[in-house]
Amino acid sequence: MLEFLKKCLKIGKLFLLYWRRIIFVRNKYKVSFFTKLRANIFGGYLADQYILYDFKHNDKKQYLSEFDWYRSRYINEPFDFLMNNKIACTEILKQYVNTPKIFALRHKDIVSNMGEGLLSYDDVMSILEKENNLFMKPYGAGKGTGVYRFAYEDNKYYIDEKPVDRESIIKHLKENKKWILCETVNQHDYANRLYDKTFNTIRLITLRDIHTNEFKIFFAVQRIGTKETIPVDNGSRGGLVSKIDLDTGELSEARCLHNLNVFKKHPDSNNPIEGVIIPNWENIKKEMLELTNKLPYMYFIAWDIIITPDGISVIEANTSSGVNIIQLWGGQRYGELGDFYRHHRAIK
Repeated sequence: MLEFLKKCLKIGKLFLLYWRRIIFVRNKYKVSFFTKLRANIFGGYLADQYILYDFKHNDKKQYLSEFDWYRSRYINEPFDFLMNNKIACTEILKQYVNTPKIFALRHKDIVSNMGEGLLSYDDVMSILEKENNLFMKPYGAGKGTGVYRFAYEDNKYYIDEKPVDRESIIKHLKENKKWILCETVNQHDYANRLYDKTFNTIRLITLRDIHTNEFKIFFAVQRIGTKETIPVDNGSRGGLVSKIDLDTGELSEARCLHNLNVFKKHPDSNNPIEGVIIPNWENIKKEMLELTNKLPYMYFIAWDIIITPDGISVIEANTSSGVNIIQLWGGQRYGELGDFYRHHRAIK
């Protein structure tokens, strides 16, 4: 009976997601009402995906849809929640790898640090004034939503490079709920050369091979921010994504989820993207596979990592990954990801 209720609850959640995130979602690209309905109803695609995947010329049956992605979120059950919550995720991962330190969190109107007691907002500001830079993140959301960078430099305060006063930051902290404040890490020079006004992370996907049952690296992209996304690099906010050659660590041209342009150079910095080699790529792959093997109960992990002068820092891990950044380079319904989803009964 309990399993039946759980199944009904899952179906109910998917039904609500279908209406909220597919039927009523606000699209970036303009398409006709009938094209949108056709994309939404026949396969669970977003209207944006109709444009991104060029369904006028490509067979949509070769692509995974937005609804397929939502169904894939349950592959890691019952451990999926561990990766979806940034606090729980950090507490697990910091045993094995460098992660940004959490200095403060707000939960149910109480602000505290990790294990030492309550904090006032003046205490939080003292932390900022000591550290100079902090990231504010919601601990249960994704896609860069609600992420802000606070800075204190030369006795001046900033939110995302915008000058503000001290009280404005305190007001911001009070108005937002369910957040953590964590340290900023220094990214490697190669990432700064791409674009130095955002933190440019790698989305690296590991999964358990359905044929060998061994973990493998399936896919990786370099995410690169733009002036519109400062301080983050998320593709869902208009950042760029460049596919990483898994053998060599070389970057492809960059693409964007908000337009159909192709970028061999960064549109703001004018620095090269295509052909850039990620430093120490072989060691990065080895370390990430070793880390994945520390979590044998997770069948699929989408890692967000930043390369520092000293190695890897894992920003977060996710129990699923949006399919857009993968399928910008071709459909996956009958590729390795589709086969993986099918094996785990996320799709037919």
